Amino acid sequence: MILKNVFLSILKIYLIPISSLLFITILYAGCNKDDNYSTNGGSGNPGPNEVFIENSSFTPSNRTISVGTTITWKNQDGIGHTVTSGIPGSPSGLFNSGNLGNGASFSYTFNNPGEYKYFCNIHPSMTAKVTVQ
Repeated sequence: MILKNVFLSILKIYLIPISSLLFITILYAGCNKDDNYSTNGGSGNPGPNEVFIENSSFTPSNRTISVGTTITWKNQDGIGHTVTSGIPGSPSGLFNSGNLGNGASFSYTFNNPGEYKYFCNIHPSMTAKVTVQ
């Protein structure tokens, strides 16, 4: 009986506070992140070489990059979209993601300077551009 009481005292004094502290530390570590870059499947703000598709728009709608940079578009919307080069009604044929469902992504490397307009073929009011310097 005495051994049981000693064990319970040790448990109350040391183990419970240490467990609580460990839980709080793990919880805080999960909240401490840099929202300037996509780190977990696209939440937060787009990174420097990303464009998010959300709320039926491209975010950001204008991106300036250097020659040789690869841009990745990530569909975070609940509906399908495309990333199609050109303007609505007149695709240029340079790139076309095809239909991207929620969570899908598409990447393209821009190897030449210029202004590259693109749009969603499903929702032609969604337009944006990449400027390559």
